[in-house]
Amino acid sequence: MTEQGKPSLEVCLSPALLHLYDVKNCIVVIIDVLRATSTICTALNNGATKVIPVSSVAECVSIGKQLGAVTAGERDGMIAEGLLNGNSPFEYSREFIQDKTLVLTTTNGTKLLHMAKDAIQIITGSFPNISAVCDYLVAQKLPVILGCAAWKDRVNLEDTLFAGAVVSRIKEHFSVNCDSAIMAESVYNTSKDDIFGFMTQASHFKRLANYGLEKDIRYCLSPDGANVLPIFRNGELVIAG
Repeated sequence: MTEQGKPSLEVCLSPALLHLYDVKNCIVVIIDVLRATSTICTALNNGATKVIPVSSVAECVSIGKQLGAVTAGERDGMIAEGLLNGNSPFEYSREFIQDKTLVLTTTNGTKLLHMAKDAIQIITGSFPNISAVCDYLVAQKLPVILGCAAWKDRVNLEDTLFAGAVVSRIKEHFSVNCDSAIMAESVYNTSKDDIFGFMTQASHFKRLANYGLEKDIRYCLSPDGANVLPIFRNGELVIAG
C-alpha cells in the first residue's frame, strides 16, 4: 500500500520492461488487444471451457492432440503453419467453441503471460471485457500492473490505449505514481472519441488491414462485447468466479 492507503497502479508498456516491476506483489493484467486477449475473452464468453496459452506451435499441436482440443494461433498476424484456426475473435462463435478447450499460441500475448507467472494473480484484458477488468481490479484492492504485450517488445498503440482507458476508469481507487500510466491515459483521452480513426496510424492496424481484418480491429476496439473476466490458474485461462 502507498502512503495514501491506496494500492499502486502502474503500466508496463512492453514485456522488455517487465523486469523493472515488482510482479510478485501485484495483479498483472495481460493486454494484447489485437488480438489475443480479445479472442480469449470472446471464446470464454461463447462457452469455451478453458483457454490454454502456450508459447510454441509445436506445443500447441501436441497439447491439442492430447486433449482433443481446438488448436489455434498466429505468427505476425496470420494463421500459424500447422494450425487450422487463427486468432480472430470471429472464429470462436458459440456454435463452434462451446464446451471445447482452446489451445492458443500468439506472437506477443502468450509470451508476456508466461513472463508474469510469479504475480499474485494474472488476468487478461482488452476492450471487449474492459468493464469486467475494471470492476475486478477495484474490488480486489491490490497493487496492479497493466502489462502491454506490445509487438515483438516494441511499444504499440492499441495496448497502450487500453491501459490508458483502464487508468482513466479506475485511477480514483489507486495511487498512480507512474509516468507510463499518465502517458497511457493521455493517449487514451486524446483518442477516445474516435479510437478506430486514431488507430489507423498504428503499425499493427496497417499490418492487419493488409490482410482485410478491419472487422476484427473494430471489434477488438469496442467495449464490452465479451464482458467476462479470464483468470490464469494452473496454466489455464478460465472465467473468474
